[in-house]
Amino acid sequence: MIKCLKKTSELLLEREKEISPVGFVPTMGNLHQGHISLLEEALKEFKVVYFSIFVNPKQFGPTEDFHRYPRTLQNDLLLIEESIKNFPGLKVVVFAPENPEEIFPPAHKDVLSVSGLSTVLEGKIRPGHFDGVATVVYRLFHLIKPTKAYFGLKDFQQYLVIKQMVKDLSLPIKIQGMPIIREAQGLALSSRNQYLSSEQKSLSLVLFKTLSKIKEIIDHKKINLPKAKLFIEDTIKDPKWNYLVLRDSETFQEDLTLSTNITILAVYQMGTTRLLDNMQVEVQ
Repeated sequence: MIKCLKKTSELLLEREKEISPVGFVPTMGNLHQGHISLLEEALKEFKVVYFSIFVNPKQFGPTEDFHRYPRTLQNDLLLIEESIKNFPGLKVVVFAPENPEEIFPPAHKDVLSVSGLSTVLEGKIRPGHFDGVATVVYRLFHLIKPTKAYFGLKDFQQYLVIKQMVKDLSLPIKIQGMPIIREAQGLALSSRNQYLSSEQKSLSLVLFKTLSKIKEIIDHKKINLPKAKLFIEDTIKDPKWNYLVLRDSETFQEDLTLSTNITILAVYQMGTTRLLDNMQVEVQ
């Protein structure tokens, strides 16, 4: 069963009816199998799942693609309907406000910022981006009051920002990171992949291949980190790399001395499209 609501007032009335705990999947729509994997995981754990589709203006910079970002609600609903056929008797409430004022009333001035995490790497390139993410997610948490929320690990820094926000504010919500879903050749699924030409899509496989190569160099051993860093230094001479770095998977720090798990994070610029990806490797 699917219900699609477009007004906050409708959402609040629906939420008041729920007796059992609910799971939550926040998205900006233009859904692909990565988003659907989050929904299906939530449906394995909850009888009722709330699923938001909202293109958040607060996380787009002045030169970014807010107006260009694809809005495909009808197709999104079809994908959700197809997915829940495997979960008879369960309920999905889709919250798809068309007007940003449904999320951010005119008097809403609060902005949430997660110190440190929000201003490095992706946050440095896109100032204010993670403040916009934290603000909208907190607002949705406030409206929906989920027990658990699901986020794809492709946006790894975003995942850490949300986890830290929940911790800082002592919110009673568990944040579940879910594995990256990839195309057969390795490209991570993203709504922005559709901006790529067939030639660009083929060339962009360098991102997955590079991450895989670095993981192979590290080979689960800290002793191999200097070799991996030399490889990275040579690789980023290509200006198409916005960044290619190693970070501790828990602290997001550059110091890997005490790390047991390392995340390799990268953004590769393919024309006007920024391709974001990461890969993790356990080390000892």
